[in-house]
Amino acid sequence: MRRIAWGVLLLFVFAIPWEYSLDLGAPFGNIARIIGVILVLVAVPATLQAGKMRWPGALQWLTLALYLWFLCSFFWTAVPETTLMKARGYAQEVMIVWLIWEFAESPNDLRNLMRAWLAGSWVLAILTIVNFASVGFGSADQIRFAAVGQDPNDVARFLDLGLPLAALLLDGTERWPGKLLAAGFLPLGVASVLLTASRGGVLTAVVALTGSAVLLFRRYRHSKGILVGAMACPAVAGAIWLLVPRETLDRIASITDQLQSADLNQRVNIWSAGWQAFLKAPLWGHGAGAFVTAAGLAPIDTAHNTVLSILVEGGLIALVLAMAIVAFSTRSILATRGTLRIALMTLMVVWLMSSLVGTVGESRTTWLLFAMIALSRRLAEEQPNKLEEAFPNLNLAADLRLAQRFQ
Repeated sequence: MRRIAWGVLLLFVFAIPWEYSLDLGAPFGNIARIIGVILVLVAVPATLQAGKMRWPGALQWLTLALYLWFLCSFFWTAVPETTLMKARGYAQEVMIVWLIWEFAESPNDLRNLMRAWLAGSWVLAILTIVNFASVGFGSADQIRFAAVGQDPNDVARFLDLGLPLAALLLDGTERWPGKLLAAGFLPLGVASVLLTASRGGVLTAVVALTGSAVLLFRRYRHSKGILVGAMACPAVAGAIWLLVPRETLDRIASITDQLQSADLNQRVNIWSAGWQAFLKAPLWGHGAGAFVTAAGLAPIDTAHNTVLSILVEGGLIALVLAMAIVAFSTRSILATRGTLRIALMTLMVVWLMSSLVGTVGESRTTWLLFAMIALSRRLAEEQPNKLEEAFPNLNLAADLRLAQRFQ
């Protein structure tokens, strides 16, 4: 039964990046929700059959505390129906944090979770390119492209997180399908981020690519592969340049203008309204999902800032719990070593940058990342040698050959 639950969990992780592209409507919801329900129906009996449950860690307790606080906000919220709906969504986030903690048992399991996440990112990237191709190459009628059912900014953020994962998995231990999965996503992911024309997504992609470059250089600095890769970069960049429409690139190039205008595409006005709403209920907030109502914004608006969203909806109490989760995750990253630490730190920085201009606290991807970070720390404490074997830190053979050459 646990093996079946583990297989469904991998399928669930695979579906998260592109979940909104396959939505069956009420009462079923999107593909990740459907698989999530199946996962719970399998995971609970599997846990009961085992007769024991892994003791929760700090992340699990903090996530549960944050969920319970937002659940309590139902008693004072201005929008009870919305708060109740958000509470159901938060329950799924708690589920992610618990299920990965419970069913992932080895470094190879962690690696399989990353493979599933990266494979799902492939689907998201392909759907984005399909959207571009369906409009027609060179068409000026549309300058932003994204997978059907998804917001371009969200697509860019999800794809940015896939770049460090691809670089981490490109470590020479994968067979050819795994190598293709990792190596192929780097140019595919970058091209897809550019097609979204998300200015914040492009800036975040630069950070993700920088961390990816550090990973690859650290691992292959004595290998001919790094030279071949460097020589291939101009060709790949040229191909991407020809693929992406000029109007899309012009929008991306307006990043400087947006910063100079101090408007950030109306985000500053939204943040100002949100801050005024926070001042009216600073301690306990206005209730989960009440940001738009409390700030007096249009229904289609969002906070465009994760911290501000938490402050308005859950007050300072919710922010303290959320910051504790981030602090614990950062400490957990520091407990790992080598390339795994570099990859996780890059992912955390990418997430933090995304949270500045997006509301990512309610995203399943956020809690998937935190769950994998907590798992990495546990494995670093319980199985350090196996973890290092699963994620090789250096090209030791090349280092030894280089040292022998100078002896």
